[in-house]
Amino acid sequence: MTDVADVIVTVPGLRGHVDEHWQTRLAATLPNVRSVQPLGRENPSLDDRVAALQEAVAAAGGPVIIVAHSAGALATVHWAARHDTGTVRGALLATPPDLALPLPAEYPSLRTLREHGWVPIPRQRLPFPSIVAASADDPLGEPGRVRALAAAWGSCWHGLGRVGHLNPASGYGEWPGVHPLIDELRTMEDPR
Repeated sequence: MTDVADVIVTVPGLRGHVDEHWQTRLAATLPNVRSVQPLGRENPSLDDRVAALQEAVAAAGGPVIIVAHSAGALATVHWAARHDTGTVRGALLATPPDLALPLPAEYPSLRTLREHGWVPIPRQRLPFPSIVAASADDPLGEPGRVRALAAAWGSCWHGLGRVGHLNPASGYGEWPGVHPLIDELRTMEDPR
């Protein structure tokens, strides 16, 4: 089970706080969790999200495992391109969107995301171990494009099957599979 010595930093996507979300439930089950404050869909600022992630990692004061969902995965790779990542032991990037096709109406438009710096998505190798956990039927990320992002980031690929966007709307409040993936990150060789 997940080691309590590491601080888990959860990075939400473009949503407000959702009690039923697996990240919220994960935070409730572990003692050392810092959640990046969700800014919600009304604030599409990538810079604000990157700054919030930097603040959470710096405040951890020790080894960190990042657990990011959706646009939080993209915020994580943008953060890694801008900041010292020395305390990060690894990152779980769950169902990242590919931002290649228009998102559903409840999300910001691709034009808005582009204006706020989300595109282009960084494609350099991440300086820490990472796992991309991807869905076979995610409406926000076509599997082939997400697999190409994972390869560019140097991430291990973990297929989740048909789980939609791995969120409450797709029927996922609890995600038991998150704990083994966090544990797997601890056994991966650090590329630094």
